[in-house]
Amino acid sequence: MNVQPLDRSTWPLLEELFGPRGAVEGCWCMWFRQSNAGQRENAGEGNRKALKGLVHAGTPLGLLAIQEDHAVGWVAVAPRSDYSRLERSQVAKPVEREEDLTDVWSVTCFFVHRSARRQGVTAALLEAAVEHAREGDARVVEGYPVDTEGAKRESSSLYHGTLNLFLANGFEVVQRRGTRRALVRRVF
Repeated sequence: MNVQPLDRSTWPLLEELFGPRGAVEGCWCMWFRQSNAGQRENAGEGNRKALKGLVHAGTPLGLLAIQEDHAVGWVAVAPRSDYSRLERSQVAKPVEREEDLTDVWSVTCFFVHRSARRQGVTAALLEAAVEHAREGDARVVEGYPVDTEGAKRESSSLYHGTLNLFLANGFEVVQRRGTRRALVRRVF
């Protein structure tokens, strides 16, 4: 498996991975980049076009895990400032002043094809996302994972990643956000 950035050349692989439903309910990994109204208005084809426009603009968006010429996984990783929804999120709200968020990147979403689950794809994507952010001059990488310890895994929330995954990759808990969520960081 190799991991590559989403760009014009890898766009067809993402389209294949996400399929006609756009990963989940037409999201196309645009959820954190727009308001609720924007998400409702753009769901499906509108989100696909919006994401493709960002690809063509050269915006950092994320990485694809590729096996045998097919994408099997995706991680969204980009500068925190690109994700407008994070500013309104109770889970992802910053713990410091806005000016201290310079050079902070966020890992917001994972998507792994059902045929590739439980094969280490998510861990490989997170490791590559950290390096990708570092190469993009990030000084901090954040995540907003779910704590699955002692609880039944609800697949509807696992797209955030699990707390154990982030901790195993050198992240530290900055603040617990309720009983099941946390803000985690890896500082360079």
